[in-house]
Amino acid sequence: MLRTIGLMSGTSLDGVDAAWLETDGHEIHSFGPSLTLPYDAALRRDLRAILDLAPTLDADNDQLADATDRLTTYHVQAVEAIRRPADLIGFHGQTILHQPHLRRTWQIGDATMLARRTGLPVAFDFRSADVAAGGQGAPLAPVYHAALARDLPKPLVVLNIGGVANATWIGRDGSLVAFDTGPGNGPLDDWAARHTGARYDRDGCLARSGRPDKLVLDRMLSHPYFGRPAPKSLDRLDFDALFAESGISNLSAADGAATLAAFTVASIVCARFPENPVRWIVCGGGRHNPVVMDALRSSIHVPVDPAEAVSWDGDGLEAQCFGFLAVRVKYALPLSFPETTGARKLVTGGRIVSATD
Repeated sequence: MLRTIGLMSGTSLDGVDAAWLETDGHEIHSFGPSLTLPYDAALRRDLRAILDLAPTLDADNDQLADATDRLTTYHVQAVEAIRRPADLIGFHGQTILHQPHLRRTWQIGDATMLARRTGLPVAFDFRSADVAAGGQGAPLAPVYHAALARDLPKPLVVLNIGGVANATWIGRDGSLVAFDTGPGNGPLDDWAARHTGARYDRDGCLARSGRPDKLVLDRMLSHPYFGRPAPKSLDRLDFDALFAESGISNLSAADGAATLAAFTVASIVCARFPENPVRWIVCGGGRHNPVVMDALRSSIHVPVDPAEAVSWDGDGLEAQCFGFLAVRVKYALPLSFPETTGARKLVTGGRIVSATD
C-alpha cells in the first residue's frame, strides 16, 4: 500500500482539489482528508484566456509560463494543506487543449517544480500515452470508479459533471464503458460570468428563473458529437462554434442559462449503455445545481443520487482518482482500456519525477 495525494484542476477552472488516500492501485485501503484551494480571480481569468489561445500557443510562451508557475504554486500549497505524510503525488495539471483526433492533449503544470518544493515524487502526464495509442485520452476515472463501486449493485452509472460531463457504466461482471456525454458546467459558468459577473450559477438560481428555448436547444442537440459511438471525448470549448450559431446569444440571461442547463441534462439523458443501469451516482460540481439534478431525476427512471448517498466524497473524488492512478503508474498497471478511451490496447502511461530530478 502507498500513501498518496491526488491533485486535480478540472475544466471548470475554479481551483485545485487535493485528496489523500492509501491504495495498492487495485483497492482503496483508507481515505484521508480532502480540500479545495480556489484560484484567485486573476489566475482563473488568465487560464480562461489561455483556453482560447491554446491551439496557437507555443510551449515557451511567456503568458503560458507565468500561468503555469502560478498554477503549480497553488498545487504545492494544496499538498502542504493536506498535512498528511505521503509516498507519492498524482498531479493531473490543467488541461488547456484536448484534440485526440490530432493525437494531441495538453495539460500544463510543472511536475519537477512540484516534486522539488514538496520533497515527494510526482506522477504526471497521465493522458498522452493513451492518445498516442489511438485513444481519446479520457475519461481516465473509470478504473477508480470501479474500485469505489466494487460492492454496489450493478449495472451502475457514475456520472461526473465538471466543465465537461462524463459517464462510466459498470456492468454486472465489472466490465466498463465510458465517454464524455457532452457539456457539463463549463458553458453555464461562462454564461453566468458574462451576464452576471458571478463565477457560476449558484444553486441554479439564474437557470431556474428562465425557460429553456426549445428551438435553440434542438439546434444544440443536432451536433454530430451526439451521434458518434463511444468511446469519445471533448475539449471544453468544442461546442463554442455551435453556441455561436444556435441563437442562444439572443436569449435573456435567465432563458440562456435555463437552455444551457437543459442542454447538459439532455446530452446526459441521450447517452446509451450496454444495459440500463439500476442507479446513477453523480459527482463533480454539477451535482450542486438543483436545476440539473431535478431535471435528471425527472428524466431518468431509476435513482439518481449524489456521491454522498453512497458515502463517497463528491468534491474530492477526481483528486482521489489521480492519487489512485499515480499508484497504478508506479506499479505499471493500466490506466485506460479500449472500452473506456478507444485505445487499441490496455495502456499504462504516466511518468514519475523525483524530488532530486
